[in-house]
Amino acid sequence: MDRDEATERIEELREQIRYHDHRYYVLDSPEIADSAYDELYRELRELEAEFPDLVTSSSPTQRVSGAVREGFATVEHLAPMLSLDSHEKREALERFDRRVRDALGEEVEYVVDPKLDGASVELVYEDGELSRASTRGDGERGEEITENVRTIAALPLRLRDDERSAPELLAVRGEVIMHADAFEQLNERLLAEGREPFANPRNASAGALRQLDPSKTAERPLDLFAYDVLHVEGAELETQWEVLEALRAWGLKVNDLPSRVSGLEEIVDYHEALRERRDDLGYEIDGVVVKVDDLAARNELGETSHHPRWAFAYKFPARKEITRVLDIVPSVGRTGVVTPIALMLPVEIGGVTVSRATLHNREEVARKDIREGDRVRVQRAGDVIPQVVERLEEPERERGEPFRMPDECPSCGAELIERGPFTVCPNALECPAQLAGRIVHYGSRHALDIEGLGEETAKLLVEEGLVEQLADLYALERDDLVELPGFAEKSAAGLVEAIDASREPDLARFLHALGIPEVGATVARTLAGHFGSFSTVAAASDEALQEVDGIGPRMAEQIRLFFDNEGNREALEALLDEVEPLESERRTTSGPLEGLKFVFTGGLDSMTRDEAKQRVEAAGGRVVSSVSGATDYLVAGEEPGSKLDKARELGVEVLEESGFLDLLESGPTGGDQDE
Repeated sequence: MDRDEATERIEELREQIRYHDHRYYVLDSPEIADSAYDELYRELRELEAEFPDLVTSSSPTQRVSGAVREGFATVEHLAPMLSLDSHEKREALERFDRRVRDALGEEVEYVVDPKLDGASVELVYEDGELSRASTRGDGERGEEITENVRTIAALPLRLRDDERSAPELLAVRGEVIMHADAFEQLNERLLAEGREPFANPRNASAGALRQLDPSKTAERPLDLFAYDVLHVEGAELETQWEVLEALRAWGLKVNDLPSRVSGLEEIVDYHEALRERRDDLGYEIDGVVVKVDDLAARNELGETSHHPRWAFAYKFPARKEITRVLDIVPSVGRTGVVTPIALMLPVEIGGVTVSRATLHNREEVARKDIREGDRVRVQRAGDVIPQVVERLEEPERERGEPFRMPDECPSCGAELIERGPFTVCPNALECPAQLAGRIVHYGSRHALDIEGLGEETAKLLVEEGLVEQLADLYALERDDLVELPGFAEKSAAGLVEAIDASREPDLARFLHALGIPEVGATVARTLAGHFGSFSTVAAASDEALQEVDGIGPRMAEQIRLFFDNEGNREALEALLDEVEPLESERRTTSGPLEGLKFVFTGGLDSMTRDEAKQRVEAAGGRVVSSVSGATDYLVAGEEPGSKLDKARELGVEVLEESGFLDLLESGPTGGDQDE
């Protein structure tokens, strides 16, 4: 076969294979036997091997073609991937429906479909070919996972255009899921290999998408449903129903359960019918998504900084089952909180076998009076760890002894302390149970941003005894890592270099990286700006800490306890032999709002809460989290919470968003203010 004949035959084979892939994976209606399909695929591979310059990225043979990566790049979405306002109470759905009808009029059509419980992704097609895929991330940007998503057989690498022309640019939102039977088979395989099984299909799907080696993703039985268009150029779409039809026409897999409804009762009926079918679907859903059908009306309704005003997730009640408690054991988490965990007879809840459930804290155990041997009702809501709802009475059965938390940390032996209802190990930097989580946090994006220091690597470093405290990270060498699972020469050298590059961190990032109780990224920036150096922060008294904006007695006490703990001091001394935090310029911001305290409640239209806070602080003001008599202004946005009632009760001046914007422009003497 000469080159021209090969070119023609290769394209013919690709079209046939794409057609049969669509019939098999999307329509679930194959037309040929597996052996016939295998023959087509084999012929294509042989021709591409003979003419390698004719291979294209969208060829069916290239689904698993990416090399092992060092990490994931961050990419910006073509349009925000917002979360949904959600609730399981009918009253919340009624409020949503009323707001929509008040804005648009009584005649409103909705599209309702299952709320898939998987991993949300953005798929970008340029000139009909898949060019990029990314995780949802923070909604504005996510991790680029193109090579991993390409392994999902249901996803077209090239859009179909026989029914409807493919657009020049298309960004699709979809949900990657794992079917229940495939999930069970995966867990059985993991258990047989002596590995930890996944808690639920959602975690399994998300974990598969974040494999650095695409061939590992290909081993996971993933599926994908497309359900929304985030951005399109070169196509006109007027309704959500048309969006679903267009996605189908372009060859994307679309769920077959959506429906058009026009009233509240129809939504409720759909919700109830789907809840009854839930266990028979073969994949996890946790509610119903309600969307305004008309896309122009959606634009009119707009969105808050968190969620669209034109959509609502009407959730299902949490699943519940009955089982028996075999034991109650304390478990130490990353932050040192010791949580009582009930070990139970395995029970299946929503397709997942559950044998552990949280009892939250010592007060919750006492309130519910849960003991070893008790018969209990357990629930699982979304991806949250299962929890014990209540104890069931058994009058004829003798009960075990009441549970009490240990006096010493089960991991490091440090004396435990009580923090409200929680029991905490204060030995934050030297407690082995906390170490892997602390390493992940230390290297996270908002801390020291050490690329490659993720959860799997952190666990591996601890399990292999290479890291016993944070300072040990800086002693790691390429030869220590290269023999570990998942590492090669390049990745080992890359991690060592990334760790070494963090030796002179920004002070605020370093404070956040330490995982000091009550100190998140914002408080860390405030501390750095106020004190200027790490030694000054570490030596600051309770009184000095409370002089910092936003730090009260409780927060100051927790910060002080962290630095006063002997184990933490020793670990910090070792860490500071390796790391020298840069001094921070002390902030002396002044402006028209200097000395004024603000509290925010509800969503703002013109800016996010963080942006509002930055503008207040730039003008010399201070944003606090709770309303008190010392609060100068409460800014009330859309759907304010209980803070509004508290402000009115205390006589605190309340500003609507327009009044707040006037205040930013003119200071406290200018602009009209609300009541």
